[in-house]
Amino acid sequence: MTTYWTTTDSPVGPLLLTADDGGLTGLYMEERRHGPHDVDPSWVRDDRPFDSTVRQLDAYFAGDLKEFELPLNAAGTPFQREVWAALRSIPYGEVRSYREIAEQIGHPTAFRAVGMANGRNPISIIVPCHRVIGTSGALTGYGGGVERKRALLDFEAGRSTTGA
Repeated sequence: MTTYWTTTDSPVGPLLLTADDGGLTGLYMEERRHGPHDVDPSWVRDDRPFDSTVRQLDAYFAGDLKEFELPLNAAGTPFQREVWAALRSIPYGEVRSYREIAEQIGHPTAFRAVGMANGRNPISIIVPCHRVIGTSGALTGYGGGVERKRALLDFEAGRSTTGA
């Protein structure tokens, strides 16, 4: 299956987007902990598969979009996919703890595994892993950096008027 890619600018820096015929497979920030660090030579550069994604990201960062409607095709284990689906249910501007996500998916003691799955989310922002915090309310790790996590949360809470 062909992997397509493009880049787009955002208030949190350049974003690398990847997709296949099934949908968006990745949204990666610069200086990330997980995911590809370079474009694979077998990938095909093509902006067209990302028109809707870029349009929706622009609307999100303009404050005009609160929920993305895109076909997603992230590769992951069944548990990871279950966690990522739960992340998509967190409303814009709200947060949940790792424990709350674990309880939501029926694995109340698996909050550490939820944290690991959250950290492996390949479609950041759209699958809002930034909305997950520690039980104490602390901002815990974020693949794109805690500063970006804070910026996204502040933006969604209305504490930033210039985008994240």
